[in-house]
Amino acid sequence: MADAGATLLSRTRNPPYPVPPTATSIGTRTDEELARNLARVATLGESGAIGVPTGAPASTGFRSAKHTPDEWHQSNYQRYYQSFTDRDNAERLRHESKQLANETEALTQRTQSDVTKKLAERMNDINYWKVELDREIKEMIEETDLLCAQKKRLENALDATEIPLNIAQDNLNCRSRRQEVDLVGDRVELALNKEVEIIRRVQDLLKRTIENADRQIKLNRGAKHKLTMDWSDKERAFEIDERCTGLNNNSTEIQYKDGSAKFNNIQSNPESWAEFSNDNIVRAEHERLASQQLRNLIDQIITDTSNDMREQCNTVNSEFARRIEEMNDAKSKMENHLEQTVQEIAGMEDNIRHLQKAIKAKEAPMKVSQTRLDNRTYRPSVELCRDPPHFRMVQEVGEIQGSIDSLNQKLAESNASLKDLTDTRMTLEKEIALKKNSVFIDRDKCLKFRSRYPSTSRLAGYQ
Repeated sequence: MADAGATLLSRTRNPPYPVPPTATSIGTRTDEELARNLARVATLGESGAIGVPTGAPASTGFRSAKHTPDEWHQSNYQRYYQSFTDRDNAERLRHESKQLANETEALTQRTQSDVTKKLAERMNDINYWKVELDREIKEMIEETDLLCAQKKRLENALDATEIPLNIAQDNLNCRSRRQEVDLVGDRVELALNKEVEIIRRVQDLLKRTIENADRQIKLNRGAKHKLTMDWSDKERAFEIDERCTGLNNNSTEIQYKDGSAKFNNIQSNPESWAEFSNDNIVRAEHERLASQQLRNLIDQIITDTSNDMREQCNTVNSEFARRIEEMNDAKSKMENHLEQTVQEIAGMEDNIRHLQKAIKAKEAPMKVSQTRLDNRTYRPSVELCRDPPHFRMVQEVGEIQGSIDSLNQKLAESNASLKDLTDTRMTLEKEIALKKNSVFIDRDKCLKFRSRYPSTSRLAGYQ
């Protein structure tokens, strides 16, 4: 068999036509005749002689039942030529097949290496997005936990507002038990009403903020769920591509899969694939930024509300202290007036007793004067004279009666003054009792209960 290099020549030339025998003559024909006959035979088709099919009856045309030597030689030459042509084609086909097999083997190896390389590149891309998704998932979990902690602070702060509200309402209820003139709409009551209003506004604000926190937590968890699903899909895809990268021609689990070499309509392209993960990350970052802003807002709200409540508490306490001081001052003044009134009552009672004694002391002189006048009415005849003693005794009776009348008038005035003083004393005692009751309510009831007011840290939701 010719080597491969010799075989390649058949690609550049046609195979030579078989050379006829070198003898000068065969039978009675010369070489020129044989050449002419070969030229004629070359024009024959598969059917044999011109116009006469091979195997036609001997009576057809000029031919006999036997072939001529030329035909025999020509037939052999055709077989030689056909054999040479078939061998040359076979050799060429073997060479092309071997070359094609080598080329296809090299192409297959290159393609498989390129696929393996692209799978490795794809795994790098998947791993990159896995890392980004995992980082965003961790940050989202951390942010959600921080927001949940802030929500817990809000709930604690909302619960802590119940104590100040109960204190303020109890203070108003206690102060409604003040009596008479002390039941006044003073600055303490205005401050307490304002405190109740502030606490209710704070509660409404905290409730709305808790609702916003709940919504944001749901959005955070929804974004985190999408990130987790995306990461899980990429983890599964990474495992599949890793397994595919590990496959080779010697792997035991390889097999034919009909219909696998096709594109599905549901398949994504690299751009939409990367855009999907990028959109999930961007959406998660947006929610995380909104969550951070909400946490900062919650911090500010809790700080402001706790400061407002504590400031109003201090204002109410100051008003209580001022009011208690005013009532103690009024009570002290009334007690001072009561003491003076009691002293004056005692003096007035002494004065009444003195007047009564003075009036009684006028009885004997009146009796003496009237007895003298009565005795002198018994003088006889002309002796019954209106002499100076008589005029003077009449005048004496008038003077004594005038003194008695003046003393009785002063006694009546003193009794009236004593009654007024007694009424004033009772009024002062009542007012002092009212002041004591008001001071007891404000100091011992209200302020003592207000000592249970939550601290600023508790109002800020830290306890």
